[in-house]
Amino acid sequence: MQTMNEDGSLSPTQTDSQHHLPSAAVMEQPFAGLEPLQDILVKNASARAYAVKAGQYIQIIDVDGKQCTDFQCFSQTKLDQGLQLPLDVTTTRTLMGHAYPMPGLHAKYFDQDMTGLIEVVQDTVGRHDAFAMACAAKYYDDLGYPGHNNCSDNFNVALAEFGIAGRRGWMAINFFFNTFIDSHGVVGSDEPWSRPGDYVLLRAMTDLVCVSSACPDDTSPANGWNPTDIRVRVFDASHSFPAGIAYRVTPESEPTMSRQSAFHPRTSALTRNFVEYKGFWLARSYAKSDAIAEYWACREKAVLIDLSALRKFEITGPGAEALLQHCLTRDVKKLGVGQVVYSAMCYPHGGMIDDGTLLRLGRDNFRWIGGDDFGGVWLQDQAKALGLQVLVRNSTDQLHNIAIQGPASRALLKQVIWTPPHQPALAELEWFRFTVGRLGDASGPPLMVSRTGYTGELGYEVWCHPRDACAVFDAVWAAGQPLGLTAMGLDGLDMVRIEAGLIFAGYEFSDQSDPFEAGIGFTVPLKGKTDDFIGRAALQRRKDNPAHKLVGLDIDSAQAVGHGDGIYAGRAQVGVVTSAMRSPLLGKTIALARMDIHHAEIGTAVEIGKLDGQQKRLAATVVRFPHYDPEKSKPRS
Repeated sequence: MQTMNEDGSLSPTQTDSQHHLPSAAVMEQPFAGLEPLQDILVKNASARAYAVKAGQYIQIIDVDGKQCTDFQCFSQTKLDQGLQLPLDVTTTRTLMGHAYPMPGLHAKYFDQDMTGLIEVVQDTVGRHDAFAMACAAKYYDDLGYPGHNNCSDNFNVALAEFGIAGRRGWMAINFFFNTFIDSHGVVGSDEPWSRPGDYVLLRAMTDLVCVSSACPDDTSPANGWNPTDIRVRVFDASHSFPAGIAYRVTPESEPTMSRQSAFHPRTSALTRNFVEYKGFWLARSYAKSDAIAEYWACREKAVLIDLSALRKFEITGPGAEALLQHCLTRDVKKLGVGQVVYSAMCYPHGGMIDDGTLLRLGRDNFRWIGGDDFGGVWLQDQAKALGLQVLVRNSTDQLHNIAIQGPASRALLKQVIWTPPHQPALAELEWFRFTVGRLGDASGPPLMVSRTGYTGELGYEVWCHPRDACAVFDAVWAAGQPLGLTAMGLDGLDMVRIEAGLIFAGYEFSDQSDPFEAGIGFTVPLKGKTDDFIGRAALQRRKDNPAHKLVGLDIDSAQAVGHGDGIYAGRAQVGVVTSAMRSPLLGKTIALARMDIHHAEIGTAVEIGKLDGQQKRLAATVVRFPHYDPEKSKPRS
């Protein structure tokens, strides 16, 4: 793998075999050179109280990893009025609609009066507790440990300095405390997910009095059976920290914080509604439209979608073709220069790692575009195991991309894409092919255009270096306005891809499902591809003895149906909804579903189970999918 230097060149970075546990130094990078206003060490089994001003940042650090820290805060203004109203997790969950706030749109904590107290800016763990109270004496008493040190009593001692009355048990947000609610409604806990140096960064929304503990629990996995210290740092409001969530390729990988795409200066002028996806902040919908309007624009005119979060890997060298022939289900030997092929990547047992597109740029030059960084790690590992002379490097940060999709996409891009004579012109570009050219004319920024997409419409993807992203966006946007071009977010994209029967990781496929079960059996040419490849034997067995099949459903109800809803034949569950939507074009609720093979025939009547699956049923019928343009005449047009 490689990373991009400031000049756009690539420099080597560590391969998967060189991954190691994230260090505190990695976590320090956003704060390098910054002097904290306060630097507080909360020794294990203790608590410290401290005051912060509005706008200041509070960084709570798990020094050694796997250590729970309870946090509570009060509005200083209300304290001055004699009102002791702490952060209230029930109010927060209600207003945010989340189990606990995270960076992004659902980031704030409130007191019982619904006054905002703090917001989460950065989080390197993403696993906390907002269900249980801070541990109290009664908790340990009932376990048979009378007199055990506890966070609630430690809070009382620390807060007394600020004249705040003590309580037998404190409500709190328990950062790094790994709790969960199982399918029976039982609250359980396990070791924290946090590693050494992990942190949560908060911003005070008003003047606050805060208290943080280092939990003393040595009776459960709550602190990894070894209570350690917590560090709290307060930074001045003049600093600027971008919203971020840590993203790790593998559990052992060093984390990277979620980032903005190179198109963000333009998309952020059109919306504030961004969601974190695979380490990038991407728009969900746009302020002057909505998902429905964006859906219709895609079906009738044209849309622009920022899809820079797609992972790109360059596979080059004499062993490139052999590596890809071994790792992908498609017959790579048949792929010509300038062509694109859609393929699955599988484990030896047949379960899918990822799906994606492979581009052949030259005899020994390929580009794999998928949804997950692990696809590149897997290719690196296999290249090493096979001893092939091949370089696999990550080019995700060197190639950012927008998709231009819809009936007007060709007419739009013809105005702004220039190609040299030895490359296909935009108008000549056929489905699943690409061309290399420039923006505007022969002296414009370099780019690549592929006739691919994720919408079921005629469409293209434009790939460029981040430094040229705004210029590309501006040219496409200006050319598209007379044609009705609209920006589309992920919510609208999800609608069109479900209609078009296009699969999504974690929904239609996972490492427990094979390409046949995911509805893309055409990517596994077991007869046409004579060479062996990873998973071939397992896929042959699975094809010969299918257990499940991806099908379409028409649902006789306007009620919402969602991912994970059970599908029933009588009392027995025989399938599960993978994705569903209310189709504006078809005027009905449709779904993709993984069904038991014995209930997968077209015309089979089944029911969607709501509530507990038994109390409420919605009639449904197995139908052909895709629901929209099953012959794919639109993208072929």
